[in-house]
Amino acid sequence: MEKRFNEKTISELAPLVKSKQISPVEIVRDVLEQIEKLNGELNAYIEVTADKAHRQAETAEAEILSGNYRGPLHGIPVAIKDNIYIANETTTMGSKIHRNFQPSYHATVVEKLSKAGAVFPGKLNLHEYAWGATNNNPHFGPVRNPWDTERISGGSSGGSGVATAAHMTIASLGTDTGGSIRIPSSFCGIVGLKPTHGLVSKYGCFPLAWSLDHIGPMTKTVEDAAYVLEAIAGYDPKDPTSIDAPTARYSTQLTESVKGVKIGIEPYFFDNVDAEVEKAVKNAISSLEREGAIVETVRIPTLQYAQYAEMITIISEASAIHHHNLVEREEDFGDDVRFLLKLGEIPSAVDYLQAQQIRLQLDREFMEIFNKVDVIITPTLPLLPPKIGQDTVLLNGKEVNFLDHIIRFTGPFNLTGLPAVTVPCGFAQGLPIGMQIVGPAFQEGKILNIADVFEKLHPELKQNPIVLKQ
Repeated sequence: MEKRFNEKTISELAPLVKSKQISPVEIVRDVLEQIEKLNGELNAYIEVTADKAHRQAETAEAEILSGNYRGPLHGIPVAIKDNIYIANETTTMGSKIHRNFQPSYHATVVEKLSKAGAVFPGKLNLHEYAWGATNNNPHFGPVRNPWDTERISGGSSGGSGVATAAHMTIASLGTDTGGSIRIPSSFCGIVGLKPTHGLVSKYGCFPLAWSLDHIGPMTKTVEDAAYVLEAIAGYDPKDPTSIDAPTARYSTQLTESVKGVKIGIEPYFFDNVDAEVEKAVKNAISSLEREGAIVETVRIPTLQYAQYAEMITIISEASAIHHHNLVEREEDFGDDVRFLLKLGEIPSAVDYLQAQQIRLQLDREFMEIFNKVDVIITPTLPLLPPKIGQDTVLLNGKEVNFLDHIIRFTGPFNLTGLPAVTVPCGFAQGLPIGMQIVGPAFQEGKILNIADVFEKLHPELKQNPIVLKQ
């Protein structure tokens, strides 16, 4: 049976749009119908801007018919996490305090997507202020995993992960401070890319922790992530953390070969991992070896302190940002976020600066490792998603606190700012498993290529979530 337009990828749709075989209006129609059908159950969107999306699609159609085709995102629906500003539209940050906030300007990434001709179907649910990994939002409700609606989506970009996996958009943007693109991408069975820190402007995105925050694409395929990154990457003087580094046409760097690529395996990333997750990731690495990649063991001693440094940094910076509202409107925060913000008032300047020393040492060690190997591969997450409302999860038969483990493998790459992509690599108990590929700074093409090769080797991993099979 022919797929509906909302089930297709950017790489499938773009040539059809360019050649005028299909219209952006048809794509938007299918996306909005899917949102109408599933959002009540999955709760991925906080706000659906259907009328606006129709108008944008009609404009795109007229431009394309007149010969003004802008590129692969022209007429393609891209949904936006609701902590990224769209001018004169409510941007809630998933919070009570900002429930009615309307920015007067676009985020830079929204400006860039608009220039590329993208269509915006709505704003996506998130963990309150992006400060959490479950997306159990007390103000807007939990986002439900489309593979098992009793389970969490992962956060904080849970709406982005679910909307993309359930074909309620063609692609989406998320933000990532400790893993918030990669966690829901892994749990929902899609591709999530955290670019190098400074490659994508954060101007017009409400901060969680300014030195750790990233914006990046969440997509159905690796090639789609490359197309979105091409549109949003680049230096922005309005963002003080933006870096004036060369960008690339990342989609042209997908060479379909990993022959001779050196993959580093750090045993730290396979310690205390769910047995089925470990098996899936190791099998994925073996399949890359069969394609000519070379696997080497590497050691990064300071990794054992990375989770401490990540947590001290994120809680301190987040509490500095929210300090005034914590004093003036404490009761308006959800219980979990209020607890974390109060916790962030405790570390001293000494604690914070010691964490930055760990960070610098980790930077040096990764730089040395990337002189020996091309990439490092890890499980994206060490465990499977718990049910909504559960604080614990079984890890190899032992009950553990979910939050103690959730950013063990993602957080180090927020600290270092290195690019990391998660790609589906298997299933356990009917739930998707993600493999994380990490590379040197500004080498997005390198990690995307390896992810693309793996994805194309294993088309059997491209499955629809259970909610779409009912």
